[in-house]
Amino acid sequence: MARRRIGFWYRVVVVVVKPVLLLFTKRDWRGMEHIPAEGGFVTAVNHISYVDPLTYAHFQYDSGREPHFLAKASLFKIPVVGRIITGAGQIPVFRDSADAALAFRAAVAAVDKGDCVAVYPEGTITRDKALWPMQAKTGAARIALTTGAPVIPVAQWGAHELLPPYAKRPKLFPRKTMKVIAGPPVDLDEFRGRELTSEVLRGATDKIMDAVTELLALLREEPVPPREQRRKGKAAKPKTAEADAPATDAPATEATKADDPRADKADKVEKAEKAEKADKAEKVEKVDKVDEPKTDEPKTDTTKADATKAADTEGGAA
Repeated sequence: MARRRIGFWYRVVVVVVKPVLLLFTKRDWRGMEHIPAEGGFVTAVNHISYVDPLTYAHFQYDSGREPHFLAKASLFKIPVVGRIITGAGQIPVFRDSADAALAFRAAVAAVDKGDCVAVYPEGTITRDKALWPMQAKTGAARIALTTGAPVIPVAQWGAHELLPPYAKRPKLFPRKTMKVIAGPPVDLDEFRGRELTSEVLRGATDKIMDAVTELLALLREEPVPPREQRRKGKAAKPKTAEADAPATDAPATEATKADDPRADKADKVEKAEKAEKADKAEKVEKVDKVDEPKTDEPKTDTTKADATKAADTEGGAA
């Protein structure tokens, strides 16, 4: 495929990064025939490691079309790095701010200009323990439906072996194989030409992520987990009646706490608070016993029972 001319800063990134990737990784590229040779388009990519933007960009560059990422605005403030990625035409995303819409407008402008805009629909590295894609945000679908551009699903596998999720030290040896596969454009005809309601955007997004997940299953040589099992921040689990039950205010189960380290920490804090309250109640009981006048009547456990009940009630509220 003939390569389009790229800018100076993009060429700097290629000259610096590509030799390093060639030295430390092996490649298994598939589906490059699905990358459009001309015109703007969107790629929707799963996210499994801090390093996978580089390994995916390597694949995309080798296809003849360089990607322009939607990237966190904080990266653009880093000295040198910020200058390079700005010059390379990457698009800053201002999360939870008045400038959040700027990323969408910049992405639409880039697609209309004929560029490839690469989107991580999950918005972050997957928190699924099995590294399947989580429920996605609707940005990729919104860009595609606004511009009329095709969405190319892309799945990648292997970058997590080079740099595990949320780790900081890479495992360079033995050399890891970076597997990347692109699929045919996602058929979004049923959503085009309609008002971009939350229902339309969610339907299009689910269809995009289903395509990405199917490609990932192909790379992993594993069955595709059902959509309802790909829950935000949870590991994929077999479907049960409990999984379909509506949410309640009941305390988390031990299985839920095991999936979430924050729940385990909260559980420890709760136990410590209960123990502290019980200890205070015991001290109050001892003081009461000392002050009680001696009588021939049998002593009751009313004070102890009341103190214990109060401790249990306060612990549950905590």
